[in-house]
Amino acid sequence: MEEEKSALRQVLQAPVIIAALGYFVDIYDLLLFSIVRIPSLKALGLTGDQLLKQGIFLINVQMVGLLAGGILWGILGDKKGRLSVLFGSILLYSTANLANGFVTNVTQYAVLRFIAGVGLAGELGAGVTLVAEILPKQIRGYGTTLVASVGLFGAVLAYFVAAYTDWQVAYWIGGGLGLSLLLLRYSVAESGMFDAVKHKAVERGNILKLFSNARLFFNYLRCIFIGLPIWFVIGILVTFSTEFGISLGLDLPVDAGKAVMFCYIGLSLGDLSSGVISQALKSRKKVVLLFIFLTTTAMTCYLLQGKFPLSFFYGSCVFLGFSIGYWALFVTIAAEQFGTNIRATVATTVPNFVRGTVVPLTMIFQWLHTGHTMVTSAALVGAGTLVVALLALWKMKETFGKELDFVD
Repeated sequence: MEEEKSALRQVLQAPVIIAALGYFVDIYDLLLFSIVRIPSLKALGLTGDQLLKQGIFLINVQMVGLLAGGILWGILGDKKGRLSVLFGSILLYSTANLANGFVTNVTQYAVLRFIAGVGLAGELGAGVTLVAEILPKQIRGYGTTLVASVGLFGAVLAYFVAAYTDWQVAYWIGGGLGLSLLLLRYSVAESGMFDAVKHKAVERGNILKLFSNARLFFNYLRCIFIGLPIWFVIGILVTFSTEFGISLGLDLPVDAGKAVMFCYIGLSLGDLSSGVISQALKSRKKVVLLFIFLTTTAMTCYLLQGKFPLSFFYGSCVFLGFSIGYWALFVTIAAEQFGTNIRATVATTVPNFVRGTVVPLTMIFQWLHTGHTMVTSAALVGAGTLVVALLALWKMKETFGKELDFVD
């Protein structure tokens, strides 16, 4: 009992809680556009097919920002420290989201979604890296699971704020939450592992090393590829749930914001479950494999459902979210695969490269959609992400309980 209490105290220490709250705000701001896409674009004068076309364009712009930001913050996290990223990223995306409430045209919207994307890219990777390095290896998974599980409920708050306020106010609230959290971060200490490496003659934050060393490169690709189904589900199936509802022949219109909320409720529960199961089985790989199979089932249920009640559709969104609830596990695996000198670079770029794959995935989806239904197009793209994820997992090394005090 004393050991359990001690473990709980270690998991609930300030850096873990503040990292979780940071990811909460990050997810609020990241998913807010998906929730307010239709009302905000209608307010800018768009109608009909433009709501989908410009919506895809703005999501892709935001994802390009995430890609750029992932590289920027990852390198800074290894060169300057994990805390520098946690401060800089939240300041950038909070300011961008405050400004987002004042846009009057799509061009302004696109510029600010890009800037917000750059800022949003740093939060999760730096937070998971810091938590992984300060917690004992036996309970590391609980810490990173807590960060992701608490953080993902930011999507739920975003839905309710957007539902009961104007879309502009929703952006302002997100920006205000981020700036408020910035004050709490002054109480967090830097990772001891990073401080130790900082004083050694070791090259830090060299992203080119990941591409010049075959072992590191293939490990890096595997980390990215196992996460592809997660953002296929979020970036296509859930974000465009309104259009999928029409394609499936539902009698009532689907509220995309509500679909995002239900998906993220499932995702939070899935992250909690995958983290706990991983600790119980003492394995990361087995749990990821289980959840990939769950994702396959959930995609099938979503795309093949008939004219069921709208509640069934939202229920399938919860199931989709739960099935991709290995997000925290996937980022933890990325952090555990690499040394302290490039760990932040990997843990920050990997989730953002996965998010960024929404750009080519939506392009392939749109190309297929010219000759097929939305359902068929989505099924083909989704199946491709699942196959790639399984192949990547097959050759991946188990990292549960791995010592992290090493360099590459």
